[in-house]
Amino acid sequence: MIFYERPVSAGLLCQRSDMEKTLESQYIYKGKIINVRKDKVLLPDGKTTSREVVEHRGGVCVVPVDENGNVTLVRQYRYPIGREVLEIPAGKREEGEDPFETARRELSEETGLEAGRYDFLGEFLATPGYCAEKFYIYLARDLTRHAQHLDEGEFLDVVSMPLKQAAELVWSNQIDDCKSVAGLLLAAKKIDETKEKDA
Repeated sequence: MIFYERPVSAGLLCQRSDMEKTLESQYIYKGKIINVRKDKVLLPDGKTTSREVVEHRGGVCVVPVDENGNVTLVRQYRYPIGREVLEIPAGKREEGEDPFETARRELSEETGLEAGRYDFLGEFLATPGYCAEKFYIYLARDLTRHAQHLDEGEFLDVVSMPLKQAAELVWSNQIDDCKSVAGLLLAAKKIDETKEKDA
């Protein structure tokens, strides 16, 4: 049985959604992962301008930490930046898929791990200046190992290390992927809070 905990949202600090009104919208590109559109918008001062927007279904990230405090990461080549990146397991959501189900699927596919407990750590905007992508982060515990089953065309190495060491790699900028930076630091905080509560 999986224990799943998601805290109640405290609400948003910024709620205005009427600052700019879309007048026209035109798709420039439609792909498997992203769509790109160009919108004409009306500004609060009555003037018009254009906005280029990248649409993305969103992604889900998982920070798997075992009973010894070790975190499982993946190292994979990222073509857009031309190098390997050390990351937490992650993947894009399927159409209409619940983020929690994406978390379970991606953790199993990329690492072969299954978790008995998930804690929701938060949802975040990737680059809101031009992209609508939102990603969700979960801490996974009570891990059991099974066979890894990667998607076709996916190549990665699984790396395990103490969560404390991974956090140090964040502070030294050796882990520089933003979702992994957020996930690792949030997971470390959550685990520290749990230890303090149990002490």
